[in-house]
Amino acid sequence: MDFDALRRTMIESQIRTWDVLDPRVLATVAQVKREDFVPTALRHLAFVDFNMPLEYGEVMWTPKMEARVLQELDLQPQDRVLEVGTGSGYFTALLAKMAGMVHSVEDRADLARPVEGRLQVHGIHNARIAVGDASAGWAQHAPYDAICLTGSLPNLPEAFKEQLAVGGRLIAILGDAPAMTVRRIVQIRPGAFETNDLFETEIPPLRHRAAPPPFIF
Repeated sequence: MDFDALRRTMIESQIRTWDVLDPRVLATVAQVKREDFVPTALRHLAFVDFNMPLEYGEVMWTPKMEARVLQELDLQPQDRVLEVGTGSGYFTALLAKMAGMVHSVEDRADLARPVEGRLQVHGIHNARIAVGDASAGWAQHAPYDAICLTGSLPNLPEAFKEQLAVGGRLIAILGDAPAMTVRRIVQIRPGAFETNDLFETEIPPLRHRAAPPPFIF
């Protein structure tokens, strides 16, 4: 298959039509080989406009959503990024190409382990993969200039806003199926946040800590 031709078609017919016009984002999507990160049996579908299934009920976002979120994060070369939910590692690679350092957290070791190899093959050395539960925040390297939650949550834990640097951008998918919203939050000054709802989608939830039972007197 001519993956380069398919990639160009994907960019023109899916990504640009979703108002993704930042030349840095388009160049990054053109550079990172998406077909190297999808499940082998689905490699021929690497550029199709659908949420590609991964193990354990996880998915890769559609190509247009990956590019749109990358644009909304407005990454700079010095930025420190937190990604919650590593998945296949493709979006990790996109983040790493545009930012200074990416800390990606996956709660399943067998998903996280092969990602490191994929990133090395692509010459990406500024991403660190950790295994753990970051669904309520990940303080180890905070504050972050950008935070992206790749799975959905019913509500956003306050810890993520607390771990965001001033000027930092956060993207989260919030709500319950089928009504989920992709939300962008920017800390414009200490303790003051600007919030915008970007578009609706439906993404499998992050595995997260159950809320404690209510205390009954």
